[in-house]
Amino acid sequence: MTQLDGIAIVENFWREVWQQPQNPDAIDCLVHEDFVITSGGRDIVGREAFKLWVKDFQTRVHGFEFHVVETFQNQDGSRVASRWRVTGRNNGLMGTEPNGAPFEMTGTAVWEVGSDGLLRHNWVERNAFEVHGAITRQDARANQF
Repeated sequence: MTQLDGIAIVENFWREVWQQPQNPDAIDCLVHEDFVITSGGRDIVGREAFKLWVKDFQTRVHGFEFHVVETFQNQDGSRVASRWRVTGRNNGLMGTEPNGAPFEMTGTAVWEVGSDGLLRHNWVERNAFEVHGAITRQDARANQF
């Protein structure tokens, strides 16, 4: 079995798609056509649907900054786990009113890397509950005045 450098593949994805300057169109070269992301218990299936999801997410954060905390892989590189952090200001994240509230989101992504070096599946968990509370508390404070 061929050993993959799954860490390099995933960190290239982070750099190309999520870090500045963000380029969601790089997804075309980095993920399989039948790519699946499982986020918040929901599957987004297919490369095009994933690109739309990424673009929508990115527009909901002003001053978007993506930071890789750490990345590691299994022995053959077919599974990669990566911890990350996003900072920015709320522009309608999670269905809230855009209020410019600053936030920090942390998460973990577990990736399936195909033998062809394309990403096949991403299971992502993030501190959405805490982020939602932080950006809606900002709304409540703004409405008090």
